[in-house]
Amino acid sequence: MTGNGRLVLAGAPIGQVGDVSPRLRDALAGADVVAAEDTRRLRRLAADLGVELTGRVVSYYDQNEAGRAQELLETLKQGRTVVVITDAGMPGVSDPGYRLTSLAVEAGVPVTALPGPSAVTTALAISGLASDRFCFEGFPPRKPGDRARRLKALATEERTMVFFEAPHRLASSLAAMAEAFGPDRRAAVCRELTKTYEEVRRGGLGELAAWAEGGVKGEITVVVAGHVPGDVELDPEALVAEVERRVAEGERRNAAVAGVAKEAGMPKRELYDLVHGKTPTP
Repeated sequence: MTGNGRLVLAGAPIGQVGDVSPRLRDALAGADVVAAEDTRRLRRLAADLGVELTGRVVSYYDQNEAGRAQELLETLKQGRTVVVITDAGMPGVSDPGYRLTSLAVEAGVPVTALPGPSAVTTALAISGLASDRFCFEGFPPRKPGDRARRLKALATEERTMVFFEAPHRLASSLAAMAEAFGPDRRAAVCRELTKTYEEVRRGGLGELAAWAEGGVKGEITVVVAGHVPGDVELDPEALVAEVERRVAEGERRNAAVAGVAKEAGMPKRELYDLVHGKTPTP
């Protein structure tokens, strides 16, 4: 049996402290435990908000998340209120929070959230790209080979895609996207959202990759337009990779070829030849 504990996932401002809601102030002031990705940032935020943290403050970050989640679950079972807050945005979205949420749900502990600013939807809204359907892909893999395979698997994704990326890897990631999606695929690089030096660069992936070579600083969110069936931007390797991805997931090869060819707007026979290493039939 569980007590009356409650897990609160608190959305933190991505830049401007003024974006904080009164509910976040109340939650931080009244929590029995506040689990923070960075306790120093939490205390700075609390000071900026004029909030006194009366509960226990513990660290909760990537390296200690697994062990700390079990400890916090026991606190929740004792009837305490635990607030989880990360450096920016919503816990669990490319930040610590998922493990504890999963454990709490499994244990029957109530879980709620205090909505807050999101770099994902903020970047999507100001990118100028289609926002009616989108997917969030988090951080691309760090290793070039893994990153290339992940991006090639997304080459025929028709929804607008949103990625996070570290500034020192931005140029190489944009170059890899240009190779997988085509240099003319439209994209937007959103830097330091809502902060003093907010900047949005829009253009083709090739153009943006060249710009990023000069060095970029700050928090980065990248928005990339989805594939439009029939576009000529897809390279043969990307098409073959998509077929192989579908086959690996259990689809029959002929069906995979037919499906990818239809989405790419090309003759099925031509793609069949590419998959089998032949020169496409004229």
